Amino acid sequence: MNRRILGLVVGTAAFAAIADNGSSGPSLTNVPSANPKAAGYAPAHQLSRELRQIVAAQGSLPLENPDGIIGWYGYENDAPSPDNAALPQMVPGTRATLTAAQKTEPDKNTYLVLKNQKGADPSYDYGTHFMFQGHELAARDAQGRHLGYFTRINLDADTAHRVTLMATHDVNGVPIETIDGSTWDPFAQRLLFTTENANAPTYAATLDFPSQVEDVSGALGRGGYEGIQNDSDGNLWIVEDIGGGNKPGTTARIPNSFIYRYLPQRPGDLHNGRLQVLQVLNESGQPVTFESQTALCAPDQMALRTYGKSFDTRWVTIHDTAVQGNAPFNANTAAKAAHGTPFKRPENGVFRPGSNFREFFFDETGDTNATSPENGTACAAGGWTSLFKLAQRGPSADQGELSLFFQGSMAVAGLDNIQFLSRDLLIAVEDAGDTLHTQRNALDSGYVFDVTADYSHGLQPVRWLAEGRDASAAIDSANGGFGKNDGDNEITGAHVSDGDPSVHGILGAKIPNVFRDGWRWFWTGQHGDNITWEVLPARRHHDDD
Repeated sequence: MNRRILGLVVGTAAFAAIADNGSSGPSLTNVPSANPKAAGYAPAHQLSRELRQIVAAQGSLPLENPDGIIGWYGYENDAPSPDNAALPQMVPGTRATLTAAQKTEPDKNTYLVLKNQKGADPSYDYGTHFMFQGHELAARDAQGRHLGYFTRINLDADTAHRVTLMATHDVNGVPIETIDGSTWDPFAQRLLFTTENANAPTYAATLDFPSQVEDVSGALGRGGYEGIQNDSDGNLWIVEDIGGGNKPGTTARIPNSFIYRYLPQRPGDLHNGRLQVLQVLNESGQPVTFESQTALCAPDQMALRTYGKSFDTRWVTIHDTAVQGNAPFNANTAAKAAHGTPFKRPENGVFRPGSNFREFFFDETGDTNATSPENGTACAAGGWTSLFKLAQRGPSADQGELSLFFQGSMAVAGLDNIQFLSRDLLIAVEDAGDTLHTQRNALDSGYVFDVTADYSHGLQPVRWLAEGRDASAAIDSANGGFGKNDGDNEITGAHVSDGDPSVHGILGAKIPNVFRDGWRWFWTGQHGDNITWEVLPARRHHDDD
């Protein structure tokens, strides 16, 4: 059987097509269509026939160590139940009290295998398998500050100890802002969290309980950061997600978000180093900039998103702590001033396993609106979504080459989290949003791409997940989130890892062998009930872990 997934795969034995060596990855049957969106309709998730999933944690699960209104994995009690003020109103009540608690939206997952982890119960054995996540939304305190936090799912624990609240404040007592991206930096021995907010800190947090959280944006900067990823040299690659303003008279957005690389003075140094921005050169050798992509269907913008073209790149330093010091700074402003190249909301990036960190794939979400003329009516300029490949001679190389790997369509739009499932298979999941869900009558999907394939002639990725919509999200969607919550469920936190916390476990250092040798696969259905899932093979087999 062909072990790649270039089209619909049919098999007789459930999951008999798992690759033996983990290089080409599992063969997955295509889910024929996305779930439709309709008022009051809450369809179930549909997965490839070779897969099943179990709940790792869900939003209504109580934390083992609540702190004020922060008492549940995916909710805060800013709207108490009229029957018991100690409990949040997770589902809106009567018409007279049509309100709901704040849903915190656990986001990107970071899985680690660790020893001697402690929690709120000093006598409890928390096991060795853990998953960390920041929370993207939060209620505000009396001073108007977000009550953000990050949690640890204790995958070996019982329900009473299943989720630990790790921190709500930094080491200076300042409430943590809401969090989007996360990763583990084995050089610094710190969890890193991004906030997708140009005015909020970038955080480094210890693994111990309670975690010590530090603002490191004096070196890494502040931006609309989302994806963050180490390389083998100890550098940090950061992907920004800030929507630009609309192009005059249209729903097309101006590319406004950058790809960054932080070069520490030494591996693990989060206080001293240089922040750089990726600059792409057009066919005339000039930088593609914010200004050169401001016009509708700007030539630079269209060229970057054309199959078969490649463009030289270089890294430009925008902040050096040895010169400018350690005061927090706005990276997006500095990137524009240095003529970095912005994209349409790039959200996450990953290194291809087996490439020695020479191939970096990242996505851009696009305009998430079917009426954008840059979807293809006026021009194809990244309005739906794009996947790019950046190739360099090494992770610290100053120059490289950028090319378009995949250009989206109404059927495949708004890509968000990406992750490698094997050496050749790339997971990419949608965050299309309620507007586009309604326009195309389809909820989000998760896809698998073969990075050795050519998608320029109509080949489509395999859908491994047609996301459903829980009743809570359907209610939010119908009521504008009650002024604070999002609507339809979103796919986020797609994560494949063996949990190795050493430098050898950096994502991209090893070729994943999913479901074997300790490799595990997770994702989160953000919004609504906020359930984090673990994906498993439909038929159990021996795991060497």
